[in-house]
Amino acid sequence: MGNGAILEVIALDVEDAVAAQAGGADRLELVSDMGADGLTPALETFAAVRAAVGIPVRVMLRAEDGFAAGGAGALEALCETARALRAEGAREFVLGFLGDDGRADLAAVAALADAMGPQARWTFHRALDRAADRDAVRKQLADQPGLDTYLTAGSASGVDEGLPTLLAEAGRGDEPGYEPRILVGGGLRLKHVPVLRGAGISAFHVGGAVRPGGWDAPVSAQAVRVWRSAVDGA
Repeated sequence: MGNGAILEVIALDVEDAVAAQAGGADRLELVSDMGADGLTPALETFAAVRAAVGIPVRVMLRAEDGFAAGGAGALEALCETARALRAEGAREFVLGFLGDDGRADLAAVAALADAMGPQARWTFHRALDRAADRDAVRKQLADQPGLDTYLTAGSASGVDEGLPTLLAEAGRGDEPGYEPRILVGGGLRLKHVPVLRGAGISAFHVGGAVRPGGWDAPVSAQAVRVWRSAVDGA
């Protein structure tokens, strides 16, 4: 990690993972179906990616588009998937669920935290950007074991609109609920990076930005290198 910064790249398969690592990514977010903004990948895909690269892999736990965990059956199925991934060697995950009131679905989060196991580290993803009250969600989740990162654009509309929120939250790291690292993603552009770095934010998440051919094309190692240089301040 250059200068303590993290560059996380979305991967859909082994080809993406290898290219991301070659370009200098520090970590992968492994998903399937970006048409639904990223769902849980197949167990076989995780196993193949883990065998192909040496950087950490955070695996998405999300069964359908949106930010609801679903009913009891859907949640138990997702917990079973988490247990299977854990048995396969997964130790890092990505998840995030809201209730109808726009607050964190603590029951779903707690069930998945149990399924992931006590050693797991995880990101609460952009459900935060759809929350009724961001501060309230952070405080709800303050004592959740393993939560070390929030993936956020600062706004449901993306970083352009959310930049003031991100900069304000960056200055609250010593407050309850604000200790997890801010990982900026969602409409992130190269021009945002120096501003965010200047505020002390040092973790960045890219997907489409490192796929010059769009989501139907693989990750470009050269595009990842461009982001690596920007994140490192080169």
